[in-house]
Amino acid sequence: MGKALIIGAGGVASVAVHKCCQNSEVFDEICIASRTKSKCDALKEKLEGTTKTKITTAQVDAGNVDELVALINKEKPDIVMHLALPYQDLAVMEACLATKTHYLDTANYEPEDTAKFEYSWQWAYRDRFEKAGITALLGSGFDPGVTGVFTAYALKHEFDEIHYIDILDCNGGDNGYPFATNFNPEINIREVTANGSYWENGRWVETKPLEIKRTYNFEGVGEKNMYLLHHEEIESLAKNIPGVKRIRFFMTFSDSYLTHLKCLENVGMTSIKPIMFEGREIIPLQFLKAVLPDPASLGPRTVGKTNIGCIFQGVKDGRYKKYYLYNICDHQECYREVGSQAVAYTTGVPAMIGAMMILTGKWNKPGVLNVEEFDPDPFMDALNKWGLPWKESYDPVLVE
Repeated sequence: MGKALIIGAGGVASVAVHKCCQNSEVFDEICIASRTKSKCDALKEKLEGTTKTKITTAQVDAGNVDELVALINKEKPDIVMHLALPYQDLAVMEACLATKTHYLDTANYEPEDTAKFEYSWQWAYRDRFEKAGITALLGSGFDPGVTGVFTAYALKHEFDEIHYIDILDCNGGDNGYPFATNFNPEINIREVTANGSYWENGRWVETKPLEIKRTYNFEGVGEKNMYLLHHEEIESLAKNIPGVKRIRFFMTFSDSYLTHLKCLENVGMTSIKPIMFEGREIIPLQFLKAVLPDPASLGPRTVGKTNIGCIFQGVKDGRYKKYYLYNICDHQECYREVGSQAVAYTTGVPAMIGAMMILTGKWNKPGVLNVEEFDPDPFMDALNKWGLPWKESYDPVLVE
């Protein structure tokens, strides 16, 4: 049916590649491209002979628009799935505009030299994508991504109006390391050490990093401490969900993780400001990333489960209602299926599904759009089919 150019060869991209190859009826062909072509070749070698999907590979610098345009013109994909770093979002979007090719990512743009991430840079492309007649689907991972689809589904089927949304992201996995991150260390640490924020009564409320802590008992995982963070889907949901009064995002962290992170922060290792070391300029956080375990290597040793979902409060037929939509994912089951841990799995599967929505025409609207702006039903059906079945509760415990 269609061809996808998948940019990236890390944990998330690897899952998406596996899932595209499982879904050969939609993905006739994929090209895997990365700065390090050998990683792409390894994925191709692993999957060839197990799928009807034709696999090719290429080398590309995802921050170089000219290289991207040349590759897209050569491969002629129907969609570009950008699953590398969010620093490169705008370059890939420019290349898609130049070639009139659909675009998808899993995380919003952030400048490499500033610990700030928001949708404004990408939303500024809306008119250009509309005029080009192509779609840029933003944030088609889990959070952002599935959390937005969950919200659209809840609004369509369960509520007349949603007033409160709490997004809860729990990783109950144990990888055996005293300190390691389950996705790109640089992005993860920038996110956690930034100020938190939430949306309430039409404005942003900013908090200090990890200032707000709650404890929640997660099905399949148990009781965990979770902390309020800024997260990009708060921004898009605040814009796209009418009548919403408050949106918060919480993520769980172990005491060991936070203790190590605080020590590293205290000695300057989480800084993104360049320093001179032995006559050359380095960025401490990038050096730290180089010495930490590669998240893509954590699959064999990670045990436990993730539980990610949304608790909604609002009104239906004039009456107050609460509702919880969530997914539980087992790290070892993910590894047995695709060779990756659950954090990569829960992001890579929705990336494939988002691309499938566009290739099959189920989501067909030119412009720059977030997932909650489309009909959630076909995406929700696909979650059940492709490895992320959802659960629901009509009497959840609320977050205070």
